[in-house]
Amino acid sequence: MKKRFNVTGNCIPAEHYMADVSAKFARILDMVEMGEYFTINRPRQYGKTTMLFRLAEPSQHGAYYQVLDLSFEGLTAEDFRSEEDFCAVFLKLLENSARYQRYDALVKWLKASRSAPMKFSGLSDAITEMANQTDKKIVLLIDEVDKSSNNQLFLDFLGLLRNKYLTRQRTKTFHSVVLAGVYDVKNLKLKLRPDTEKKYNSPWNIAADFEVNMDLQPNEIAPMLEEYAHDRGVALDAQALAQRIVYYTSGYPFLVSKVCKIVDEKLLPEKTEATWTVHDVDMAARQLIKESNVNFDDLIKNLANNPDLYDLTLDVVVHQRDLPFDPNEPSIQLGVIYGIFARGERLAIHNRIYREVIASYMTVSLLVKGRDEQGAFGESSETYLMPGNRMDIKGALRRFQTLMKAEYNKKDRAFLERQGRLVFLAFLSPILNGHGHAFKEPQSSEERRLDVVISYHQHRYVIELKVWRGPAAHERGLGQLAAYLDTLGLEEGYLLIFDQSATKQWIEQEVVHEGKKIFATWV
Repeated sequence: MKKRFNVTGNCIPAEHYMADVSAKFARILDMVEMGEYFTINRPRQYGKTTMLFRLAEPSQHGAYYQVLDLSFEGLTAEDFRSEEDFCAVFLKLLENSARYQRYDALVKWLKASRSAPMKFSGLSDAITEMANQTDKKIVLLIDEVDKSSNNQLFLDFLGLLRNKYLTRQRTKTFHSVVLAGVYDVKNLKLKLRPDTEKKYNSPWNIAADFEVNMDLQPNEIAPMLEEYAHDRGVALDAQALAQRIVYYTSGYPFLVSKVCKIVDEKLLPEKTEATWTVHDVDMAARQLIKESNVNFDDLIKNLANNPDLYDLTLDVVVHQRDLPFDPNEPSIQLGVIYGIFARGERLAIHNRIYREVIASYMTVSLLVKGRDEQGAFGESSETYLMPGNRMDIKGALRRFQTLMKAEYNKKDRAFLERQGRLVFLAFLSPILNGHGHAFKEPQSSEERRLDVVISYHQHRYVIELKVWRGPAAHERGLGQLAAYLDTLGLEEGYLLIFDQSATKQWIEQEVVHEGKKIFATWV
């Protein structure tokens, strides 16, 4: 069977190209063998289910374990209607797993155990009796646990497992329990009644912290690319490609596979030579940003449904607010759960692709909300097309300055001062449509720089967006831009300066700084 890059469902080694996550798996297996109870909580499409499938393979545990793996994916409200209903469903799921694993003695016992209804006290006894049916250590794996997290019976079930864990020295029980889901069930909120706020519950406080980094690293991606190259006869530099893929994705497993899939299925078939280059990764990332898929749909839905998270993300993506990372702050915590924020010293978007998708969504939202009364967002892509397929950046900046000046003296002054950068990105979007793309590159400085790196046909341009902080800071900013242009091999750069001072001026300036031509526009 011809292998492919997979972006839906569980990855199967015989069918899909997979990153080498053996080191991650070894750490998780160590936790299982030590008898830990824990949750693999990561965002959607992060490899959780694939990892559970691998844990469930009998070959991974030798002769000392029996692994029962199940999923709460298909459970309905009816299954949580009563303790008796849940216990019956849970035992049936265990039976099905035991049958698949060919644990015949357990299958026979579990089938008989379901002959009479039982409550959680009976289920607790049943777990002990089941463990006594074998001299092996039983490992329980449950996927999609947060599908039922807003249910009191589920929390009672976690409490049952907690009690079994605490008394494991006196009565046999599961050797290890591994739950997988988006949320960490140690910090679940439960809405007990429709008219009450959600309350924190901690029936899983016996769980060990799960600290395995599930982001894919270049050394884990490279073997996958080498296998692909061998199978398909494609020439490539696996290490260089892996580094570039991580540059865009920060190792988010879905995005890694998706970039590879685009190169394999859309870009390489159009090439005359079987070569996969770094430029192909760049092209795949640009195509991916313009796509609509379930992962991006979830990303946008989570922002739209959580106004505080949306505002915080806007501050990070567009306004370049420099904020500390505090995992206990509710909006930051939610952003980490959804894969929007990365863990680190400072608050940042997890990866460049998400940052572009979020920026695009926010600019389009601005358009939809009708901020184009004066035609500010109706610019033609042909207006700024120059001979040689170059872009008239100066003309675009001057036009934006004119539009901003016209609007600034109207009712929208406060809006423009607050959302100026977002307005510019919205202004830029139709100009680039069909001709190029812009990547937003945050830069740390006192002027809160946001570098917009534009690819327009075969040409590249850098427009630096920053807030005016006075002449001294501006001079230092010119040096920073000159250095950045040098790293990109460019001789010209552009500044769009948002001046919110009382002496606001609508001016432009063209200077040569450290050998680089820089055109600046104040708005």
